[in-house]
Amino acid sequence: MTRMPIGRAFTLLAEREPDRPAITVGERVVTRAELESLGNRLARTWADDGVGVDDLVTVSLPNGLDVVLACVAAWKLGATPQPLSPRLPPAERARLLELGSPRLVVDRPVRITATDDRPLPDAVASSWKAPTSSGSTGMPKLLRDPHPSIVDPDGVVAPFVPRDVVQLVSGPLFHAAPFVYAMRGLMTGHELVVLPQFDAGAALAAIGRRRVGWTMLVPTTMARIWEHPSRASTDVSSLHSVMHLAARCPEPLKRDWIGWLGAERVVEVYAGTEAQGLTMIRGDEWLEHPGSVGRPVAGSRFRAVRPDGSTCAPGEVGELLMRRDGGLPGWHGLGDAGWIDDGGYVFVADRLDDAITTGGVTVHPADVEAVVDAHPAVLSSVAVGRPDPGLGEVVHVVAESAADPGELLAWVRSRLDPEKRPRSLETTSTPLRDDTGKARRSLHR
Repeated sequence: MTRMPIGRAFTLLAEREPDRPAITVGERVVTRAELESLGNRLARTWADDGVGVDDLVTVSLPNGLDVVLACVAAWKLGATPQPLSPRLPPAERARLLELGSPRLVVDRPVRITATDDRPLPDAVASSWKAPTSSGSTGMPKLLRDPHPSIVDPDGVVAPFVPRDVVQLVSGPLFHAAPFVYAMRGLMTGHELVVLPQFDAGAALAAIGRRRVGWTMLVPTTMARIWEHPSRASTDVSSLHSVMHLAARCPEPLKRDWIGWLGAERVVEVYAGTEAQGLTMIRGDEWLEHPGSVGRPVAGSRFRAVRPDGSTCAPGEVGELLMRRDGGLPGWHGLGDAGWIDDGGYVFVADRLDDAITTGGVTVHPADVEAVVDAHPAVLSSVAVGRPDPGLGEVVHVVAESAADPGELLAWVRSRLDPEKRPRSLETTSTPLRDDTGKARRSLHR
């Protein structure tokens, strides 16, 4: 293992295979040599503006070549990129910029004025990235990664991500997970095929045309790919594996994907923005432990705790806490309820804040959504609690579907235990979850 500054890793990869594609966006193919040249020139352009070691560079751009170039240039200067959604409301954006005090905000197409494209002197930032949380459970916050901007270009992104592969990037690069897997892939030799935004047809076409070997999805995008008319005719033989995360995957959808690709090629990961810990499970293992998100990997440890902080017995639901060797000190939670069985397999029930208390009974929205999402006419759903004078709360469902609401409600109620049955259901044609699989439940309560 040879760890080096991220900027130098790009130089090394370009020296080894200068003509190999590094990034493909639409019809534009950028080789490793071109990426190195453009990155060096942009870095010198920003150096003239005063950007240096440990400065924060906010990158608020849609998916495309410029967002990748901006990050490469920042790393070459020893600066820390802060990916930020260009769709944030003005108040949230202003708050995050105030928190970070960036040296530079990149929210327009990059402008390169320097002509010198020679490699820059080695520079290392104390934090290789500073993402923001998704904001799905409240106001987004700035999170500086504790690891410096160094990498082993001959290493792997993670134990479950293959080396030397074409990676399809269909999620927004301003979100933590797509950013980490795409950028770590790029600096360890992946070719990135970047979609401007998720589109099931475009994703399938890219897999077949570009011979994609690995991609990261969320249940929402998995559902859209599964329903797309070109799925059955797409050549997916190049796929080493597909990883999904970010939300609980409906069991019927997961079984569909396992049947389509093969169990060993469907991988699930559970982790948070701060990467305090993670679990992993392959499809063949999941079939033996359905519903599990796997066992801890990469030096992670998990426990479920009661409200008083004591450790739960195997199978007992509590708050899931995690820690990881070399990560942030102490135990950390993502606000999820779940349990761990005798074999160390982790199960996620739902977010603690999302639990619905109806007539004194706790209902986890994911249990309701799993049934709703099993209906063939439903793309996605969100279950929330709405105030009720007699029961405290009752279950309400919003479904992304063209089905008749009354018929769909009857279908769902017939398949749920009495305490979980929704009192009301509405349908919408508007996507309920973004491309990261997140939903803002407060909009539906």
